[in-house]
Amino acid sequence: MSSSGQGRRVGLISLGCPKNRVDSEQLLGRFLQQGYTLTPDPHQADLLVVNTCGFKADAEAESRAAIAEMAAVKARHPGQRLVVTGCLAQRYGNELAQQLPAIDVLVGSAQYERVIPLLEAQQVDGAALLQVEPVSARTVGPDPDQRILTTPAHTAYVKIAEGCNNSCSFCIIPQLRGRFRSRAPQEIEAEVRRLAAQGVVEIILVSQDTTLYGRDLAPRSSLAELLRRLVAIEGIAWIRLLYLYPTLITPELLQVMAGEEKILPYLDVPLQHAHSAVLSRMRRAERAEDIERLLQQIRQHLPHATLRTTFIVGFPGESDAEFAQLLTLVCQEWFDHVGVFTYSDEPGCSAYGLPDKVAGALAQTRQEQLLAAQQPISRRKLRQWVGKKIPVLVDRVAPEHAGLMVGRSMGQAPEIDGVVYINAGQPKPGTLLAVNITDSHEYDLVGHPAQLRLALPQSRRGSGKRVRR
Repeated sequence: MSSSGQGRRVGLISLGCPKNRVDSEQLLGRFLQQGYTLTPDPHQADLLVVNTCGFKADAEAESRAAIAEMAAVKARHPGQRLVVTGCLAQRYGNELAQQLPAIDVLVGSAQYERVIPLLEAQQVDGAALLQVEPVSARTVGPDPDQRILTTPAHTAYVKIAEGCNNSCSFCIIPQLRGRFRSRAPQEIEAEVRRLAAQGVVEIILVSQDTTLYGRDLAPRSSLAELLRRLVAIEGIAWIRLLYLYPTLITPELLQVMAGEEKILPYLDVPLQHAHSAVLSRMRRAERAEDIERLLQQIRQHLPHATLRTTFIVGFPGESDAEFAQLLTLVCQEWFDHVGVFTYSDEPGCSAYGLPDKVAGALAQTRQEQLLAAQQPISRRKLRQWVGKKIPVLVDRVAPEHAGLMVGRSMGQAPEIDGVVYINAGQPKPGTLLAVNITDSHEYDLVGHPAQLRLALPQSRRGSGKRVRR
């Protein structure tokens, strides 16, 4: 093994979505393979890395602030170097380096394997190296053998594809990440087997458009086929799916989810709106009737599934009547979790040129209205679990509540949904418990262990057994 970083310390800040987190974890693995050690203290680091997000204005501001903060640290420690990677670097390229001259190496999205070679080259000639190339020139390679998880040791995100083929008028991701490229199923399976071998029991599949997985491969594949491979991996108890674009949520996929105990009945479906005219302006494929049909289909196959969605309010031209239709959909109580964003007018997106911009104050009022409508619905849906016994994956001790552990139910994804507080015993993180639910709050549940642990689910492939939910 090469040891170009022997004795050197690296500190990394990762911003943005779970997909970016996976990139950061793989980059940390590459550093470790090259002899670097990791430090959480930027003042102790020889190398500072900021993996940025550039999706929206607030994400860009956060990324720029993090770069500026690390530049200030670098100014106090001669010899430190600053590397900036990710979507903000891809979006602005050399312009970003000119605005922030403390940057030594600038690398765009999906080019993380270039970071260490560029550092070695920069060490020789001393010049800042900027390597932001067109996203269309890239392929999706296998992940490095070593990956440093920044999640609890029993949970890991697995990125199954890169890029996006959708042309949503509000989104710049295709320009930053390129066309959709699926990873080979055998590479994903090998990664999940490595994670299972090191003690991971929950994997969370992510991409920009998870339901599109496999359709660009030769031979053609699908998300349903990938799931059939992954459920057979021993040691994996839960498989959670995020970013399921509604277009390709097929009956086959829903049947696989219903028939395999390891695949959680949890669907994260970003619908964005409910009015056909707004969806058309957003350049979304679905219309109001398609969304209604999809929700009914999900309930038919997975009647007790947890449904999460996100909406955008204040999109250009959104009228009172169009917003009212979105509010009506939310009030029909389809959803367990709802995220609501106000429209962000982003240069480079086609919606930037649309007329009839909605005032920011009105968009914020609509956001508050939608969240206020969903809040009692979420509370009622949580209350239905009181008095029942449910599986819970233990995550950690609750530092804010002495004697409590924190876990998550099947319907709670990490960091975006609520949690389950377990008020008796000290089960080890990563343990799958049966928990009697005794109380519910606005977002969280409370309970006590019904037994020490549950057996890991087994694949139902070929069993012929009916799965009980």
